[in-house]
Amino acid sequence: MVTLAILAFLIALVVGALIVRGGYGRKARYAHDRPQRFHAGNVSRLGGAALAVGTASAWLAAGVFDRTVVSLNVFMPLAYPLTLLAVCLPAVAGGIVEDMTQRLQASYRLALTAITAALACALLDLAVPRLGIAALDGYLALMPWAGVLLAFLAVCGLPHAFNIIDGYNGLAGVVALVVCAAVVHVALQLGDRQLAATVVCLAGATLGFLVWNYPRGVLFAGDGGAYLWGVVIAVSTIRLVQRHPEVSAWFPMLLLIYPVWETIFSIYRKSARGSSPGLADALHFHQLIYRRIVRGVFHDDASRRMLMRNNRTSPFLWGFTLLTVVPAVLFWQNTPVLMGFCALFVATYLYAYISIVRFKVPRWLRR
Repeated sequence: MVTLAILAFLIALVVGALIVRGGYGRKARYAHDRPQRFHAGNVSRLGGAALAVGTASAWLAAGVFDRTVVSLNVFMPLAYPLTLLAVCLPAVAGGIVEDMTQRLQASYRLALTAITAALACALLDLAVPRLGIAALDGYLALMPWAGVLLAFLAVCGLPHAFNIIDGYNGLAGVVALVVCAAVVHVALQLGDRQLAATVVCLAGATLGFLVWNYPRGVLFAGDGGAYLWGVVIAVSTIRLVQRHPEVSAWFPMLLLIYPVWETIFSIYRKSARGSSPGLADALHFHQLIYRRIVRGVFHDDASRRMLMRNNRTSPFLWGFTLLTVVPAVLFWQNTPVLMGFCALFVATYLYAYISIVRFKVPRWLRR
């Protein structure tokens, strides 16, 4: 399995190098007036292509060579990676088109992720089997279509959640990497090597991409990368719960509560202000940390100063993510504890967000 991770890493690294050195993806420049722009110069947003090629190559290698040329023991017949690629294609291709042209409307991208979600439910028999709440689980048993609908919403929504938190160098990439590591850990404990290998390939490609993304910021994941992370992680966590009754349905929720809650809260605050939820702004949690906490950076060059502030923002959110990933890994079978940590995260997020907005940040956090 380590072989697959190394293969995905090397291919993503090389493809990323070709994109960076060749200057691909810079012709459609990212407008300077975009509220979510926090970098200087024109940086390629085709990191998603490197992620996709690295991940797909490792999946196909597992399907072709496992138990023939080499003994990977991941039990991944070729039909499985081909199905995964068919599922990911609409969303990831749409994201890459947007990264190249900056002209694909949000409604079209949402439609493409919906197609991906529908394919996942149809081709992989994806469904949320339980919620860990007796009354609701009874309804799910009586109405199986409700579980399919929940799976559809999860696969359709998580790519956009990752896209929302993909604002600074290394932020979404490291969050995806940590989440992948948690899923692999639990899957291996349960002996599910196929699912673990699926996620290991994504993790290896993510590491290859991060070489170019953090700390230098010479390549961005773009919509294509965010959508790939969201689709593969959503499908894998749902299948983990679906295949193994001992895994709590709240394990994926706590594991992904940061991007999920960031999305829900963003929709709420935009709607409360009378704005469209699809309208970009600069009031996300990571953007507030950039503006009001990471401030003490001094350098003669303005672009260098912006890069340094950008890089210092992500570790705050990495730590925030670990506060949910660690208990998720420790208590992946314990539904009440996982639910309690989800509630604790929401309360902590709201307290931190309001404190930053009201300039009540503790002095020791200011940099």
